[in-house]
Amino acid sequence: MRLTSDLWVSAYLRRRNSAGKPSVLVRRGAKEAGAIFVRVDRLDGTHDLYEPASQLSYSEDNSRQGDRLFRRCLEAVSTFDIMDRLEKEAKFDSDFWVVETECADAGHDLMLADD
Repeated sequence: MRLTSDLWVSAYLRRRNSAGKPSVLVRRGAKEAGAIFVRVDRLDGTHDLYEPASQLSYSEDNSRQGDRLFRRCLEAVSTFDIMDRLEKEAKFDSDFWVVETECADAGHDLMLADD
């Protein structure tokens, strides 16, 4: 069973901030199952954006662990590119979450899908 979106976001923010990697909630989505996007500020003027991985990416192993999988959809782009992508998402599904975290080495502590 997967964690609810609000619980996952809360745990992610706590873990990142405790590790000294400033992270904030930018947009609150649906409490139970809103899609979660993670924006990584590389601290050099560029950003990465991670989106939920396709359901096809899940295996029996990671489904049992309850982990959420992500895939990088934008890499080393401007903040305007990120905003454009999220505006498109809002037109499609307005119940999504956005978390922003900072890390000069583009670290994110996310489980990535094997694409």
